Amino acid sequence: MAALQMPVPEGPGVHRVLGVVNPYDMALDREMWRWMPVTTSLAVARTPYHPLVVDELMAARIGDDAEIRAAARSLAAVDPEAVVYACTSGSFVHGVDGARRMSGAIREETGVPAVTTSEALLEALDALGVTALAIATPYIERLTQRLDDFLAEDGKHVVACAGLGLDRLIWHVPYAVTADLVRRADRPGAQAVFVACTNLPTYDLIAPLEEELGKPVLTANQVTLWAGLRRLGLTPEGEGQRLCALPSCEIGPN
Repeated sequence: MAALQMPVPEGPGVHRVLGVVNPYDMALDREMWRWMPVTTSLAVARTPYHPLVVDELMAARIGDDAEIRAAARSLAAVDPEAVVYACTSGSFVHGVDGARRMSGAIREETGVPAVTTSEALLEALDALGVTALAIATPYIERLTQRLDDFLAEDGKHVVACAGLGLDRLIWHVPYAVTADLVRRADRPGAQAVFVACTNLPTYDLIAPLEEELGKPVLTANQVTLWAGLRRLGLTPEGEGQRLCALPSCEIGPN
């Protein structure tokens, strides 16, 4: 008697692909996946390792043009529809023009739309109508000041900031410490709070803190994935997160 054949599933089909250029020390790939729609995949490339602490020197080094271009070229084989550069400090350290140069270099190497974390932050603030905000960072004070300068260059007013003063192992920070940091940064005059650093875990904090504070709480990985998926005409998965509730709006190549 012939054995019964088990039904074979159709398979996952062809996923849409969002490319990611990460700094060498990125430890939160799993967190980035949590924002991804089920039909979309992340393809990740990393820049070369440099034994540096997290400060202005490191931020400048991980934004090196040749290294960014090489990582972007390695993504071309999987045909991403867009590419993000997932690092806050590496994309704000040289100002708005520096961030634009980085996304422009990635776009030249891949032939698809590209955006950096810091550019994504500006897009998210504009989408939410935010012109005054508080910032919460894990960084040392000098690097936090560079973020303040970056936002001011785009006409955004930082009403208050709070930092942890860390120069390493940022992905080890517990949620409770980050939540207290956000509360310390917040002010009545802030229309939103931005939590910097793609290496700082935040996913499960966003919705509860937004409810507690009564305003948007934006985080580095959140705005990065939101802006990247926006270029695919998609919205990220983020239940209860105000940014993720905005209607999907595909934007042209940039």
